[in-house]
Amino acid sequence: AVEAVEKHDVAKAALFVAAGYFTLTFYDLFALRTVGHADVPYRIAALAGFTSYAVGHNVGASAFTGGAVRYRIYSANGLSVIDVAKVCFVAGLTFWLGNATVLGLGVALVPQAASAIDQLPPVVNRVLAFGILGVLATYVAWVWRTPRVVGRHNWLVTLPNGPLTLLQIAVGIVDLGCCAGAMYMLVPDEPYIGFVTLAVIFVSSTLLGFASHSPGGLGVFDAAMLVALWQFDTEDLVAGLLLFRLLYYLVPFALSLAILGAREV
Repeated sequence: AVEAVEKHDVAKAALFVAAGYFTLTFYDLFALRTVGHADVPYRIAALAGFTSYAVGHNVGASAFTGGAVRYRIYSANGLSVIDVAKVCFVAGLTFWLGNATVLGLGVALVPQAASAIDQLPPVVNRVLAFGILGVLATYVAWVWRTPRVVGRHNWLVTLPNGPLTLLQIAVGIVDLGCCAGAMYMLVPDEPYIGFVTLAVIFVSSTLLGFASHSPGGLGVFDAAMLVALWQFDTEDLVAGLLLFRLLYYLVPFALSLAILGAREV
């Protein structure tokens, strides 16, 4: 089944994966600017962003594993543990804002896609989607006018204002769109499934894997995809999932280890 996947589809998926990881570098660049370290150049932000996410995605507990990689890199540029924690917080906020937006819009459009995951009636999922979008709109309105600060003492973080929050959301949407696009290239062509439907199922499955803290969401992500995409031939879908895991998890992980190893040498 893996051999039967069209080579040009694998190449397109690889390009989407590359674009997704390129977008991830802007998570760190944006976070550094937000916490007051605009002096850190993009190449350092890109190094930390790519390697931390590649390691965190594969090892699991990404808040700690990715944070450790970030600290190893940023500490050489004068950032303290608290500074790195702030960077992780803002980068995580970008991730969750993007996920909430994609899920909210996607489930509002195709609520039956979410039903394949949570087994709730489509009408209930649509109500939940509008609730998510309502919370997002409230948050954007909250940070729009007055600078909002969270934390205490030397752990204070000034949240991005309204326009910057919209930029955060846009970055998150592009990242998730690229990841979902890679998966879309690797699922079977028949029967036809819309991109938005696949994106909702993909993001929901990814979040389940993320919540499990299983390395790479292994088992959890794959099971959710298999359950939700029941209409596909199982062997063909498993082939697509294996290729996606190779392109999105293993190849970047190997590259990041090589980069980090060379840096240490």
